[in-house]
Amino acid sequence: MQKKNLILSSLSFIVILTSSFANKFRNAVAPVLSKSKINIIDSGKFNLYDSLHLEIEGLNRQVFDYAIQGYQQLMQLGQLKNPQTLSIIDFSMPSKVKRLYVLDLVHFRLLFNTYVAHGRNSGLQTATTFSNQPESFKSSLGFYSTQNIYNGKHGSSLQLNGLEKGFNDNALSRGIVMHAANYVDEQLAKTRGYIGRSLGCPAVPEKVHAAIIGAIANGSCLFVYANDKNYLTHSQYLN
Repeated sequence: MQKKNLILSSLSFIVILTSSFANKFRNAVAPVLSKSKINIIDSGKFNLYDSLHLEIEGLNRQVFDYAIQGYQQLMQLGQLKNPQTLSIIDFSMPSKVKRLYVLDLVHFRLLFNTYVAHGRNSGLQTATTFSNQPESFKSSLGFYSTQNIYNGKHGSSLQLNGLEKGFNDNALSRGIVMHAANYVDEQLAKTRGYIGRSLGCPAVPEKVHAAIIGAIANGSCLFVYANDKNYLTHSQYLN
């Protein structure tokens, strides 16, 4: 009987600790939705990166920190109508790996991790050069806010508004959108070592494109990163 009571007491203590940790965890991140607004995630109080095992998924910690930094500033400026999701594209990675990450900041989930194309003039396997110019057929770096979904030549597509002057603010006039493409294909990545390229748009796989753009449309934050000295030195949101 004494042994049984000891076991029950130990289990109760574990439950109390677990409950306490869960409450602290929830309070630390409870940023998240109220009926009127969403608060800013304090990455110092809540380690979202580690909790979602993003390192294991291939997302570099510095890239994540840059994304959070810009996201927080856009929140403060009232630029995000849909702050629930944060999307990150890491063009420092080759196209044969899954380099698009869509994070749910309300329920603390990694919604999508998949392939994404870069512009055909930005590079072959990896994007190395970038442009904001029309007809450059290159990708543009920086922070975007997502806009409306429309039906275009690639089917359901998502308009992207570039928020960084000189880096991506021509996105709307260039027709830079997120759309589906059959050349964004895992089999190509495995057999050829890289997927197809776009005319500058972040094209995604056909099987998941509708779900992705449905989740991030209408005012969420998209961050397109590369280890580009000019961008990292002059980005208004990273400096």
